[in-house]
Amino acid sequence: MISAYRSALSALQAFGTRLQSNGNNIANANTDGFKKTRVTMTDVDPQGVKAQVDRVNTPGSSVYQETGKGLETVELSNVELSSELPEMSVNSTLYKANLRTIETVDEMTGALLDIKS
Repeated sequence: MISAYRSALSALQAFGTRLQSNGNNIANANTDGFKKTRVTMTDVDPQGVKAQVDRVNTPGSSVYQETGKGLETVELSNVELSSELPEMSVNSTLYKANLRTIETVDEMTGALLDIKS
């Protein structure tokens, strides 16, 4: 049961990182020149996952804006809300699933200790 705790806790940390990345990307979607981040997960021995945050340097759309110097080209953010919002929903669900795993292991441990006593 300890391995279930370890696995679920590492997943909670990883999905928490993914949720933070989604939130940061969504919050900065209208910031000119902002580059979004993506989180990739890798397996960690003996059981668990590790989250790695990488900046996505693809260019955003370019638009013309009136500035004090005249008309200039400005690069917009490369965040696409049409992909960030569903991804955030999935990450939230997976976070809750791992939290439920920890609750279940806790209940099982309690039942085992009751039987042993």
